[in-house]
Amino acid sequence: MQQAEDFRNVCADLDALLSGLADAEFERTTGFKGWSVDEILRHLHVWNRAALLSLKDAAGFKVFMQDVTASRGLNFREFEKEQAGGLSGQALLGEWRSFYPELSDAFAAADPKARLPWAGPSMSARSSITARLMETWSHAQAIYDELGKERPPSNALANIVVLGMNTYGWTFANRKLEAPEPRPQLALTMATGEVQTFGDDTDGELIEGSAQEFCQVVTQCRNIADTSLKVTGENATRWMAMAQCFAGPPQDPPPPGARVKKLV
Repeated sequence: MQQAEDFRNVCADLDALLSGLADAEFERTTGFKGWSVDEILRHLHVWNRAALLSLKDAAGFKVFMQDVTASRGLNFREFEKEQAGGLSGQALLGEWRSFYPELSDAFAAADPKARLPWAGPSMSARSSITARLMETWSHAQAIYDELGKERPPSNALANIVVLGMNTYGWTFANRKLEAPEPRPQLALTMATGEVQTFGDDTDGELIEGSAQEFCQVVTQCRNIADTSLKVTGENATRWMAMAQCFAGPPQDPPPPGARVKKLV
């Protein structure tokens, strides 16, 4: 699965960003719910391990989810800290670094259509590793922003663009709204500089601009007002105001100006 290699590449970009940080820098608070760099990295590592369990050890995954359920009365970040062995800083980075290639290799060899258990409904192996890719990319954005760094262009973004498109109806249904038709078409500039279209040609429903900025919006790393995306049409405008490509209850995008790159 190409998605497994794309996941590895997104992790490698984050690895390069974090590799030179002092341990104290991992305690910095990011714009994502006030989580520190440590807390984001622990979250990614713990759920990477859960994804491997779901692929290789369904019984072990069931036990893990029982532990998750039992921890509901606790601070969930404390639960994830326990799951990560209390590691922080460069020691945590080393643990995460040693594991993500194993996860990539396992999914690269998996049947893309295999059904895997997860916290909600089961999903295909392809969807599972795509979700890990999306979550790694979106959480990493908070770290890039906090450190005031530009992130490198990534060919992996096409996966998140497709996920964003595929969750157009979900965004509305999750809010008990009927998804308006037609679904907007996308014309996005990819990492290669090429403009790529997604979806059918529509009459006046179109989103144009950077693929990276589109992915930032559908993962709720950015408010649409903090991007240069050109949004045309009522359906496109409604979608971009509340787009959500990830599972869970409805969440609102960050307010304008709340999640932007820090000036350093």
